[in-house]
Amino acid sequence: MSSKRCLSFVFISGAWVFLQGCASLLPTSTTNAAQFKSFNEARLTIESLVPYQSDLTTLAPLGIDPIQQPNTLILTHSDIAKRVINGNLQNRDDLDKGIQDCLKAGDACRGWEIKASRITRTRTGSFFMDFVNLKRTTETSGWRFNATILMVNGVVVHRTWGGQPAIQELEIRKNPLGPLQDGGPSFLQGFR
Repeated sequence: MSSKRCLSFVFISGAWVFLQGCASLLPTSTTNAAQFKSFNEARLTIESLVPYQSDLTTLAPLGIDPIQQPNTLILTHSDIAKRVINGNLQNRDDLDKGIQDCLKAGDACRGWEIKASRITRTRTGSFFMDFVNLKRTTETSGWRFNATILMVNGVVVHRTWGGQPAIQELEIRKNPLGPLQDGGPSFLQGFR
């Protein structure tokens, strides 16, 4: 084997190993919009609130506070009434006692809608295929949590929670034309 061929072989082999080992160079993004460490921690925190006993002084040490907890929406009496009336309930007696008391309390009724999540998006697969836009694989994992707390004069009268305890998604995007895939329409406009 000539030294030129040997050098070419070493270069190509090294480039292939480099590109295969570069998966760590693929982008990763994390969305952290929660003071809670897990879905279960958020659920247990909301469930620990006792209607007609827990109050604002109970909520703050738990981290349930529009200032401490990002993405918390403060609901007015009007907001709460709109949400309840938009439901297909025939009679207010069908509502939870806390919701009824909140609606009767007028402006003394306030609510907090908490949205918390931890989402991680990681591109996996071949660095080369991703880099030249032939094939991109994105794995999404995490959780989303939401809760509503209704209060009358600072005392919790109703609390409820929901969300997605486990998110696991895999997106595979294939572009047969690679880097030219997204440029097609703009390329064709140049001929008009």
